[in-house]
Amino acid sequence: MIIDISDNEYRILSMVYSETGQLARRISLRQLQVFEAVARLLSYTRAAEELYLSQPTVSMQMKKLESDIGLPLTEQIGKKISLTEAGTAFYQVSRDILGTLARFEMLIDDQKGLRTGQLRIAVVTTANYFAPRLLGKFCQAYPGVKVSLEVTNREHILDRMIHNMDDLYLIGKPPESSELDFQPYLENPMVVVAPADHKLANRKAIPLSEIADENFIMRERGSGTRIAVEQRFADAGLELKVGMELGNNESIKQGITGGLGIAVLSQHTLTSGDMNELTVLDVQGFPISWQWYVGHPRGKRLSITARTFIDFMYQEGPLLLAENALD
Repeated sequence: MIIDISDNEYRILSMVYSETGQLARRISLRQLQVFEAVARLLSYTRAAEELYLSQPTVSMQMKKLESDIGLPLTEQIGKKISLTEAGTAFYQVSRDILGTLARFEMLIDDQKGLRTGQLRIAVVTTANYFAPRLLGKFCQAYPGVKVSLEVTNREHILDRMIHNMDDLYLIGKPPESSELDFQPYLENPMVVVAPADHKLANRKAIPLSEIADENFIMRERGSGTRIAVEQRFADAGLELKVGMELGNNESIKQGITGGLGIAVLSQHTLTSGDMNELTVLDVQGFPISWQWYVGHPRGKRLSITARTFIDFMYQEGPLLLAENALD
């Protein structure tokens, strides 16, 4: 296999490893990684969390880097961090270098096949109920692959896409953009969930207008679930009464059990154990037919590991959901 690296990428790699590059000999790869995270997140704390380092270590690496370069890269006013002119220029350099190294690593992995390799995936929180099990099966089939899974909300997924932080993304409603390449993956029906002793628990074909006065426990604005529910109510000329916002589905289920309201959840977030205290209401217009999508930025070159995992997802995902479906 011929490793295809562009002239620009060859130039960047040569700059990093050149014997004559004075700066290249002083700056470590770890310093580049630390700076790139700090510059992207504009936070020492968040950079430390992302890199699994202590904040003092991040601060020390940044001070050493600025000393080696001879210019300040960041400035802090109060608690707000911003990039200096030199920092802005070096941020692009660091992204170019790290991106080229990542692509080179991917090409090496392709040569090795699936004996080794890395797979970085970010999924929305509703997918957390099956994604780890799917990855577990994949790792059993390909034990040499190192997997990184990020579970977060839709807003953070979109941010990670912009910064090209992962190989693949699993999301409920991808934004309409020519810069993205997403394909439908699995059905993700949205159902109305209430306490098991709710007054409407045994009713059939409940009109949507009858639950419009209920207090709804919802995810944050911009989440895929909330977008779907707000659209369903708007189509019916009804206003969604949001009594509380919570950041994850487990908290919402606890809120329902505690009598704080009802909610719309992905059916796949409900387990048989949940149904001892919860019930799915038979509401007209529900379940909402929703889907998960899998994709990546358009033009991104996928490694053999990522391509193999996509095939694995389509083969094993439906079987996994069927095994865990509620009766």
